[in-house]
Amino acid sequence: MDDQNGTIYTSEGGETNIVEVSPNQEPYEGMLFESEDAARVFYDDYASRVGFLTRVLSSRKSERDGSIISRGLGCRGVSDNGRKVMQKECGQREFCTAMVLLRQEKPGSWVVKKFLKDHNHPLVVQSQKSRRTLDEKDKKIQELTAQLRVKKRLSAAYREQLLAFMKDVEDHNNHLSIKLQSVFDNLKVLEAKTVGFT
Repeated sequence: MDDQNGTIYTSEGGETNIVEVSPNQEPYEGMLFESEDAARVFYDDYASRVGFLTRVLSSRKSERDGSIISRGLGCRGVSDNGRKVMQKECGQREFCTAMVLLRQEKPGSWVVKKFLKDHNHPLVVQSQKSRRTLDEKDKKIQELTAQLRVKKRLSAAYREQLLAFMKDVEDHNNHLSIKLQSVFDNLKVLEAKTVGFT
């Protein structure tokens, strides 16, 4: 998606097309984006226009490289006075079901697999100031998530090095044990020979 002119990539019948999107466009199943970020920006803008805040519902990572391959985004659930969705009578939280499920089909291609439009609460259009604050928080979360990923990779690398070092120490200990046993056996043989000569 290109924020400047409202261009998105769509898929119909297996072909990828570039389509101009009106400012009031809502997501639909099969809608394609060039990246997860483009899809998130589009859904966040849609949410801002319609009158709700978004949150990450789910994420699925690739087992091969740990990259995100699926992301569920949904409504945070905001009541008409700006508070989160009210508690049910029994005390359990009631979640809004409005959501979009994004899946990476191939590098550079994210598709909307599921879109639920209906909310279970009134919608409130928010001001630009609160939108900026949300963007700043999202950026901070992304920065911290990226730092966490780096730390996890470093931790995995250190663990790998430590395990390799421990294996080397174990191999060295085994080698020394074999040498010591050989020396001990040679000493016994030598002692037996000297006892036999006396």
